[in-house]
Amino acid sequence: MNQDLIELDWLDLGWTLGLIGLAIALSLWQRLDLEGQLFIGGMRSLLQLLVVGYFIALIFAINHPLAVLGILGVMSTIAAIAAKNRISQQLKGLFPLVWSSIFVSTSLTIGYAILLIIQPPDWYSPQYLIPLTGMVLGNAMNGASLAGERLVSLIQQNQREVETHLCLGATCKQAIATYQKIAIRASLIPTLNRMMVVGIVSLPGMFTGQVLAGIDPLNAVSYQILILFMIVLTDLMTAILVTEGVYRRFFNEKMQLITQN
Repeated sequence: MNQDLIELDWLDLGWTLGLIGLAIALSLWQRLDLEGQLFIGGMRSLLQLLVVGYFIALIFAINHPLAVLGILGVMSTIAAIAAKNRISQQLKGLFPLVWSSIFVSTSLTIGYAILLIIQPPDWYSPQYLIPLTGMVLGNAMNGASLAGERLVSLIQQNQREVETHLCLGATCKQAIATYQKIAIRASLIPTLNRMMVVGIVSLPGMFTGQVLAGIDPLNAVSYQILILFMIVLTDLMTAILVTEGVYRRFFNEKMQLITQN
């Protein structure tokens, strides 16, 4: 533990609640009717993060691959459920598609970083595997939901154009190729925007957290670069895999477009 690190105790945590209190007061002053949402959101954030903190501390103490893989499996499942719900409530069989897409892209990226770059003494070291996976997984969830939702929306809005392409002899893939590209590009916009201004306009959480913990800024920058590039690759792979699976659910075995209600 870094001796220069200023740790926050329960009193400090209590003072942080004052920030939410001030936000609620501003909402009351401006009559925004956001007081309930701010209070519930603040309390949920507090409880969820405290529970996660104690649980991860337990995983660190156990330091066993099954425990680490177990929590990562739970995180992946929750991410897949959230992304699936954002994509569509009507399409069938989305959960296994989204889960497998997120799992494959995240696993490949994390495996590359752990085995070739970081190389910890144990590949399952929770100190590295859990936070890295958590950051990459959250972005993969957003990428999956953005790409999937956009593709579903584009196909539904352009059914006649898709059917016209099919009538002219195009395959299902060719008929929606333009929409798939648009969906994939849209899912990467938040990440690309972040890359353009990182370090200039904003300081990412990974970098900030390490600097606050007393880590050398240059070492913190190296880890932040690694995280950012991992996120880019994972987002792109996830978007490609999700859109490949989503568009197939709009066509039957006779290559006919299925109208979605």
